[in-house]
Amino acid sequence: MELNGLLQVYEFITEMSDIGISAIDANGMPVIYNKKMKELEGITDVEVKKRSAREIINFEAEESLLLQVLHKGQPIRNHKKTFWNRKGQEITTINNILPIEKEGRILGAVEFARDISTQEFMMYQPLRRYGQPLTFETITAVSASMKNVISTAKVAATSRISVMLIGESGTGKDMIAEGIHHSLSMPNEQFITLICRRDEEAVIAQLEKYITENNNITFFGERIEYLSMSAQERIVELLKIHETKNHVFIASIGGDPIELISDGKLSKSLYFFFSSLTIRVPSIRERKEDIMPFVNDYFSRHRQDFGSFVQGLTDEVEEIFLSYDWPGNLKELEVLLDEIASLITTEESITYEMLPAYFRWKVQDIHRQENNVQSELFIVQTVKDLRPLDQYIREVEDYYVVKALEFFGGNVSKTAKELGLKRQSLQYRMKRMKDADEKK
Repeated sequence: MELNGLLQVYEFITEMSDIGISAIDANGMPVIYNKKMKELEGITDVEVKKRSAREIINFEAEESLLLQVLHKGQPIRNHKKTFWNRKGQEITTINNILPIEKEGRILGAVEFARDISTQEFMMYQPLRRYGQPLTFETITAVSASMKNVISTAKVAATSRISVMLIGESGTGKDMIAEGIHHSLSMPNEQFITLICRRDEEAVIAQLEKYITENNNITFFGERIEYLSMSAQERIVELLKIHETKNHVFIASIGGDPIELISDGKLSKSLYFFFSSLTIRVPSIRERKEDIMPFVNDYFSRHRQDFGSFVQGLTDEVEEIFLSYDWPGNLKELEVLLDEIASLITTEESITYEMLPAYFRWKVQDIHRQENNVQSELFIVQTVKDLRPLDQYIREVEDYYVVKALEFFGGNVSKTAKELGLKRQSLQYRMKRMKDADEKK
């Protein structure tokens, strides 16, 4: 293939890649800026052509990582970066930045940026993936406690007052915040989530940038207690300076505000700013009547989006769901349903066998504890409980085989089939266990 043809192939591959790729020459001028990188950084073709790399990707930092690599000649690998691009979108990437060298001379630098914004955001926004605004009408709530939460939140929306949402991780505080935004008496143009458990400098920069705008914005500070006290005080200053603007401010915390203040994790002045109305969002274990409506709504969406036939859970699985405490709340439930849904083909009901192995072990362990059933095989509480890994795995295997045989009344053929073993393999394990018992 001729050089021109080969260059066209390289250009096509680079442009169509779902990895952001940018490269600069020895003078810091862009020579490659593919479509994905422009999308990540929120810039246009015109901006790429007219500006230098420093102007394009500086983002008010002293020096971009791309330029650092160019100047120092040292690669930077697996660098996680969260920033707001020129369109005001929050972006998270994993970056590899490498110098371009030939015969000991640095000709430029190239950056490969893998976009993980969706995955990162899903960790904190469990229902965002449904692809529609989160209004109060889309929130599944049949319990009296959640109906009261929504009723109070609607009052806040009508009055356009600052709100503090209190609740454990995964309870749906983000849904309530966005529900307030979509129910405001005078609609705001934009809803911006500030995820405070991440880069606080980026959070402050985002707030400073948008709080001065004339557009009415709803700001949601997610888990503000994760910010340092100095960052929290800076937010208080910004809120007071711009309190005459018609923005709406919502914040959330994960625990009792008095305890957080006492522990030095929450600024008293920041709490007082939001204390005109506090709403406690209960955990899912306090409102288990909301579990099955949530599950049914999930599978209703799955049927609509993927054309599946699944109608719901078997009685056995429903009983497990209702008896489990869900320490991760709605977020944990949704992640579990996502794993289950990935296995669905033509099934109409979710059976026990479709539950992920880690979840089955978890509920079995809880069952043993509740019924005072001791299984020393799996209890590792101190260093003294540790044993060689091969011994531990052998003990677990033996326990599993014995339980399977019990389920099938000692029928070797049926047990072997269920375990995916040959009959001879199961018989070998049974003989080994018998010999070990006799030696004891």
